[in-house]
Amino acid sequence: MPSGPTGGSTAESDAEAAAHQRRLGRSAAFGPELALAIDLAHQAGRIQMERYERLEQIRAKGPRDIVTEVDHLCEGLVMRAVQERYPSDSFYAEEIGQVAATSAPKSGRVWIVDPLDGTVNYANGIPFFCISIALAAGGRPVVGVVHDPTRDETFVGAIDGPSLRNGEPIHVADKELLEDLVVTLAIGGRGIVRKRHAALKAIRAHRSMGSSALTLSYVACGRFDVYAQGAGLSAWDIAAAGLIAERAGATVTNLAGEPWFDLAYPARKWSCLAASPRHHATMLAMLG
Repeated sequence: MPSGPTGGSTAESDAEAAAHQRRLGRSAAFGPELALAIDLAHQAGRIQMERYERLEQIRAKGPRDIVTEVDHLCEGLVMRAVQERYPSDSFYAEEIGQVAATSAPKSGRVWIVDPLDGTVNYANGIPFFCISIALAAGGRPVVGVVHDPTRDETFVGAIDGPSLRNGEPIHVADKELLEDLVVTLAIGGRGIVRKRHAALKAIRAHRSMGSSALTLSYVACGRFDVYAQGAGLSAWDIAAAGLIAERAGATVTNLAGEPWFDLAYPARKWSCLAASPRHHATMLAMLG
């Protein structure tokens, strides 16, 4: 029996949505995982926008950190879907803590999620926040999705594919002169203030946006030239966007010039420096 108008319309809408998700990301080895991450990021984005500037619960979880009901709703959404589709995979997310990091072997698969990166921005009505979803396998990220629901921009990267924004290839900027760079520098500590001051004198502009994943994605598409943040990061902050930046041509390390991704690093102790190959070594010498 042929479908009625409603059934047919629903089927067509589902098919169109699936085709749209396929266009947003490309991976031969991790296609189903990438499609799932994109779909979940969009679902979480809708939750974020439905409650944007209408929050009912905001709770402090540290001296400079807060959590909202949206953090928990988005994290629960992703966790349930991942557990249903890939029950043997582990899960590591900001609000549940280091469950996967301590339970999964290095060769295993770990989904790393920041359900609402930029929570302070979100809670204060500042439209700069996102959801970040990564899959790590064999000790490295293989899929990364960062979705900004306020601009309807989806940044996607895969270990065997290009980095894309809304389905279009993106690349890091390759400005020739250091003084033309637009950077974000979130570094501090003994001996660092002087280095930061010298770096800021050498570049054109400094911007601090309040979302590590989204700012790092902006390096991937050339809006920012350099992203540098000292200790204070965790895996969920940069797992997806670090991969996206790498696949877009950025050189990504920690501030010691070492590999930026290692789940053995403790939470809040990660650092990151992402820049074009032309300027990474110079920025590392300035800040490292």
